[in-house]
Amino acid sequence: MTMMTPQPLDQDDEVMLVPHSELMEGPQPIEGPQPMEVPVPLSIEGPQPLGGPQPMEVAAQVDNDSTVENQATDEPQASRFTWMIENFTRLNLKKLYSDVFTVGGYKWRVLIFPKGNNVDHLSMYLDVADSGTLPYGWSRYAQFSLAVVNQHHSKYTMKKDTQHQFHARESDWGFTSFMALSDLYDPGRGFIMNDTVVIEADVAVRKVVDYWTYDSKKETGYVGLKNQGATCYMNSLLQTLYHIPYFRKAVYHMPTTENDMPSGSIPLALQSLFYKLQYNDTSVATKELTKSFGWDTYDSFMQHDVQELNRVLSEKLEDKMKGTVVEGTIQKLFEGHHMNYIECINVDFKSTRKESFYDLQLDVKGCRDIYASFDKYVEVERLEGDNKYHAEEHGLQDAKKGVLFIDFPPVLQLQLKRFEYDFMRDTMVKINDRYEFPLELDLDREGGKYLSPDADRSVRNLYTLHRFKFDDERVTKEDMKRALEEQYGGEEELPQTNPGFNNAPFKFTKYSNAYMLVYIRESDREKIICDVDEKDIAEHLRIRLKKEQEAKEDKRRYKAQAHLYTIIKVARDEDLLEQIGKDIYFDLVDHDKVRSFRIQKQTPFILFKDEVAKEFGIPVQFQRFWIWAKRQNHTYRPNRPLTPQEEAQSVGQLREVSNKTHNAELKLFLEIELGPDLRPFPPPDKTKEDILLFFKLYNPEKEELRYVGRLFVKSSGKPIEILLKLNEMAGFGPDEEIELYEEVKFEPCVMCEGLDKKSSFRSSQIEDGDIICFQKYLQTQNEEQYRYPHVPSFLEYVKNRQIVHFRPLERPKEDDFCLELSKAHTYDDVVERVARRLGLDDPSKIRLTSHNCYSQQPKPHPIKYRGVEHLTDMLIHYNQISDILYYEVLDIPLPELQCLKTLKVAFHHATKDEVVIHNIRLPKQSTVGDVLNELKTKASINTVKSCKCRIGAKVELSHPDAELRLLEVFYHKIYKIFPLIEKIENINDQYWTLRAEEASIISFLASTFAICLTIFDNRIPEEEKNLSPDDRLIHVYHFTKETAQNQMQQVQNFGEPFFLIIHDGETLSDVKLRIQKKLQVPDEEFSKWKFAFLSLGRPEYLQDTDIVSSRFQRRDVYGAWEQYLGLEHSDTTPKRAFAANQNRHTYEKPVKIYN
Repeated sequence: MTMMTPQPLDQDDEVMLVPHSELMEGPQPIEGPQPMEVPVPLSIEGPQPLGGPQPMEVAAQVDNDSTVENQATDEPQASRFTWMIENFTRLNLKKLYSDVFTVGGYKWRVLIFPKGNNVDHLSMYLDVADSGTLPYGWSRYAQFSLAVVNQHHSKYTMKKDTQHQFHARESDWGFTSFMALSDLYDPGRGFIMNDTVVIEADVAVRKVVDYWTYDSKKETGYVGLKNQGATCYMNSLLQTLYHIPYFRKAVYHMPTTENDMPSGSIPLALQSLFYKLQYNDTSVATKELTKSFGWDTYDSFMQHDVQELNRVLSEKLEDKMKGTVVEGTIQKLFEGHHMNYIECINVDFKSTRKESFYDLQLDVKGCRDIYASFDKYVEVERLEGDNKYHAEEHGLQDAKKGVLFIDFPPVLQLQLKRFEYDFMRDTMVKINDRYEFPLELDLDREGGKYLSPDADRSVRNLYTLHRFKFDDERVTKEDMKRALEEQYGGEEELPQTNPGFNNAPFKFTKYSNAYMLVYIRESDREKIICDVDEKDIAEHLRIRLKKEQEAKEDKRRYKAQAHLYTIIKVARDEDLLEQIGKDIYFDLVDHDKVRSFRIQKQTPFILFKDEVAKEFGIPVQFQRFWIWAKRQNHTYRPNRPLTPQEEAQSVGQLREVSNKTHNAELKLFLEIELGPDLRPFPPPDKTKEDILLFFKLYNPEKEELRYVGRLFVKSSGKPIEILLKLNEMAGFGPDEEIELYEEVKFEPCVMCEGLDKKSSFRSSQIEDGDIICFQKYLQTQNEEQYRYPHVPSFLEYVKNRQIVHFRPLERPKEDDFCLELSKAHTYDDVVERVARRLGLDDPSKIRLTSHNCYSQQPKPHPIKYRGVEHLTDMLIHYNQISDILYYEVLDIPLPELQCLKTLKVAFHHATKDEVVIHNIRLPKQSTVGDVLNELKTKASINTVKSCKCRIGAKVELSHPDAELRLLEVFYHKIYKIFPLIEKIENINDQYWTLRAEEASIISFLASTFAICLTIFDNRIPEEEKNLSPDDRLIHVYHFTKETAQNQMQQVQNFGEPFFLIIHDGETLSDVKLRIQKKLQVPDEEFSKWKFAFLSLGRPEYLQDTDIVSSRFQRRDVYGAWEQYLGLEHSDTTPKRAFAANQNRHTYEKPVKIYN
């Protein structure tokens, strides 16, 4: 099986959509095409519309084609159009269109902005000429290049290529900054001759498949997987594993039970996923599986490495399969073994080590095909010279080092290294070089050159490529050419039908290429490509999944017929009694929890009443329905009863009349009157004088609010007239004195006002549907017994009540405890409650950090002491409210800590080869001199005895009078010597704190991603203290040169930088002696070193007789770290593995499966 990588997002030139001017009238959508006058952002990467949605960092199995609704298929039709523009420098037009030309049956034209589209560059685009007359939903896909021909010499022609899916909203695509106007108009450059410019457009058009109507199952027999955000790498792997039937059968045979939940069981979730891929007709979601991994939304939007996920998932499944009938399946399918060996040349000694592998990483760069990669994999390395091998009793010996394979697995997984780290750009870049892989792979070639002497030669290692093409949800048929040739990478050369002015080949870079190959050994194919049917699937799983499928089908039918039906939600007194004081406190009912009826719109309402009679046992003549209404204060109350005329209408007509929002729901309150014998009787006639009121009772002792019933009152009546009835409803004595309140509203704040018992309901503005809350009257002296003595204070509490989950900051996924707090609580209230819960006497030692609702992680910066007013401010994140806070218990009060600055300092001993890490905490007004003094007196805290690096050990000076200095080292360069009087609050330790969590101190110190504050105990030489006017203090750095993707040699610094004094007239030969002595490098090794003067990364190599000081003439140059004496030699320090798209600010999260 092949997996394909996407087009990289880091292209060199911005590309924008150019809307037609006739479409620009009136307001434009924010994410749509923007007017010409809008300035073009300078940092847009890759082809994209101006102002449109930015591309997410999403890698698909197929690059460019996978991001469009209509995907290109079949062979392209290509042509070249040449446009000669005369009197170019006299053009006075903002934009200019070419003549229309036809490619692939479609009409095109080129659009240019001769003076630039709001930039100082020529802007040039390919435009669909007849877009205004095309039918709705049109779409076409094209690869194209645009060029300004150099009429002096064609090899200097300016050419750029891209590809795009053109449609109504994006009918123009191209380059806003195609080439600098200064270059274009320069008469010596050759782009304008005789005031004529020649523009060429090479266009290749492919037919497209309409994926709005495309049926993967029907067309191919397979279905795809839905992308959760950035899970296409996972989809690739899952499809790979699914299409290994032996593996799929093993997954089906993993023991699960009917009580398991897929979201908590990886085996069941994988079984469910594979079953749906096998039997569903539409694409399958992966959310259950990722939930079983313990992933949250943040993980689903994090791009990961497919090889890393493959290994982590294999290890997890291997563990889950232990003790079951399928134990060992992973090893049987994917495990191979190779032998690492070192063999001495001159003595009889050989060291070997056997290792297993589940997949192999093969180099792409510098290899033309997969066989070249295998040749490189087993290439023999010579250990000689300074790199001799220590062969136990034989001492240092010349030797050969290499790898040979003992056995290959039945299923061979090959990871192609399509990305490499670019040190200059500080990011991973994709290698688009052509790289071929065969349908049939013979690893026994040339007499078994890849096999070790111990390999079983009777096993025939002949493999066949396992091929399918999956684009997340879509599956398409692929012929051999597209499955292989188009995934090799490199460039595609298309035939020309119109050669035009420039006879250069018509080429496009192919960004779609394979990054993972799966080969199956021919001798094992029959066993691996076995039949998998329903008998292999546990009965409980079949039943469960069939029920899920039936429910899904019912839901689909339900949705398809929704326009024919009205949903009627009927609330009754029973619902109010059940919900108020439990599920809700404000208003009367949650309509999502009442009985719903799905009624055809043409059904007469009177027939619906029959349905209600059957459901609730209430005869039609005893039913009266009220319409609910949303008031201006955002409350929702019964407004009025239905009229006889309304009840004579159909359900659909009634819904349209009563519901201004035009949704499919009709909400009603069913009024039922019951006699003393609880038998229903007809509702009383209602006049305009009658008002329907609802009543809630509050108990301050129990802090309980409950519904007690409803009454009709006269608008001219007074509350005092119904007190006896209210006491009866509450179960109070007839003479109990009660207080009445009207619940007015609760958004954005609670309004609950006392009701004057002696004023009429009309004068108090009481109307149908109003809510009256009442309670026993409390004497003033009794109020202190209760937290919330009155209805308004209780409703205020309920409104602001918030359950907060507290997690320790060092374990951000684990809830530690929960507290019920109020959103109105102050900062002090919150930390005091947390301290009390933790048994801490001093709340000021609690530090809280807010929660990021999008990443599901703590925010990067903690909450400052009294930095927010209320709990709400702690929980809000943009427009979302979280219920999570993270806490720390500090060793000193937070106000005191905030006045301190913490620096992590690496101490380098002058004579010992070790580094000691210290955490220095001092007042912010302290100076660098204070830091150095603190170091000298620092006591031992903790020691890590590994890698010659220690944490927190006492500083050991090589001499009692040794002086220290503080340097800022970044990318293995010294950027600054801190003056002793500099305030430490000015030191930017942002990068350092980012690295505080690094497990390996050595890798941390060596990392080019860290600013480290480094203390050198080198007893600052007297010569540095007393520089003569002719002396220079210069930077000396180690460096090596590496070849980047563009074949350019790039300087890469490494190791520990240092200062050196050079004297006037001193030759390189003299300087070399001092450097060798300082670094204690053996003669033989030092003789291989080269010395160069480097300025801005460009080396100028020096000879022994060169006067070094002559290169360092300027003093006080900003960026002095970029002028240095470079020591070029091999870097023998361990290399750090960099993650894709990693830079010093962002880090790829490692793949973890938590369950």
